[in-house]
Amino acid sequence: MAISGPSCLARPSKSAECPGMSDLVLHNYYRSSTSYRVRIALEMKGLTYQYVPHHLRHGEHLEPDYLAVNPQGLVPALILGDGTLLTQSLAIIEFLDETRPEPPLLPQDAPGRARVRMLAQMIACDIHPVNNLRVLTSLRTLFGAGDEDVANWFRHWVNEGFQPLEKILASSAETKTFCHGDTPGLADICLAAQVTSNARFGVDLTPYPTIARIHAACMVLPAFQKAAPENQIDAE
Repeated sequence: MAISGPSCLARPSKSAECPGMSDLVLHNYYRSSTSYRVRIALEMKGLTYQYVPHHLRHGEHLEPDYLAVNPQGLVPALILGDGTLLTQSLAIIEFLDETRPEPPLLPQDAPGRARVRMLAQMIACDIHPVNNLRVLTSLRTLFGAGDEDVANWFRHWVNEGFQPLEKILASSAETKTFCHGDTPGLADICLAAQVTSNARFGVDLTPYPTIARIHAACMVLPAFQKAAPENQIDAE
């Protein structure tokens, strides 16, 4: 479904807001790191939304009612007040940033925006896709992997991504309190959600002091706390 009106596509003025930003509905799962990303962004933007849980381990995201909403059968999915469907967490977050500019989640300068996107995508495009529930389940069902095999797989790919990420963050003058400067943004959202997922698989953060420091700075912020998995209505 298309977003109506060209103002929704361009970066608006600070007072602009895209139609349909009321009555938001977020289809998600409390432990999904991609869902966590979007919840953080919604909290940072001060947007209220209806929380609709789908238990991934029970297959609720594959039921016909949800597939009628999101044919991909993945979470998160954000439904705007006008019925527009948005999926894919990075696309949703950038949409929120363009239509609700304060506080900004991307820098104003083009090199800064490219750097933040680079850091975010190192997590969202390189680490997460090989460690999401679909892949971990397939390791078990297709290849007979046991719990420790799955945990080793998860830790391997996190370390493959975190080693270069730590080097980039630790050596860059743009890295300050957060991944880029002294206010949290898109890269920090992805970092915090990934580190939270890591804890379930025993990923050691000792080799990644910069990542650990940034994560700690994020987790004292109300938006990150409120959006955290353990604080959701479907948390187990």
